[in-house]
Amino acid sequence: MPSRDKPRSPGSDRLRALAHPLRSRLLAQLRVHGRATATDLARALDTHTGATSYHLRRLAEAGLIEDTGTGTGKRRVWAAAEPAGRAEPEALDEDDLAAEQWLQRDYIEHFAERAGAWIDDSGRWPDTWQEHCGLADHAVLVTTEQLTALAAEMAEVMERYRRAGAGSPGARRVAAYTALLPVDPPPSGG
Repeated sequence: MPSRDKPRSPGSDRLRALAHPLRSRLLAQLRVHGRATATDLARALDTHTGATSYHLRRLAEAGLIEDTGTGTGKRRVWAAAEPAGRAEPEALDEDDLAAEQWLQRDYIEHFAERAGAWIDDSGRWPDTWQEHCGLADHAVLVTTEQLTALAAEMAEVMERYRRAGAGSPGARRVAAYTALLPVDPPPSGG
């Protein structure tokens, strides 16, 4: 049983805040579509503004989103905070680990919805977009050190392109999902 005396880490607070379907969708909406009010988010996610406002405040308390200071009262404008790293596994208790697993499964469902929408709409996009968007897998053979380097390089590329199209009329947002998943069984002995 987890110790109730052990202080929770910021990573633990973020996990617990996100382990709620509406909160994870609110954060995803802000990350993908940018700044928005509670009313805008409620409309986009087909929910009530009261619930949306409540959950936005919980996300802000966990440091996942922030008030931009550009709105007032009910017209407060929210933005996703810069993504923080994952919590260290040793800092997580059983409840945190359960929240992390739920969040990962919810993330997969969200990805499946977005990928399905692309499949349905891909024919409406220009050929170049059809050629480069969609699903692909790339098998690589790496050591632990090379896996670490690969993940870092992928994060660096994503950061470099985060706002590359800003100001270009033809630019469109693209969600880039990464999933480095082992194919082989884990090494014996852990």
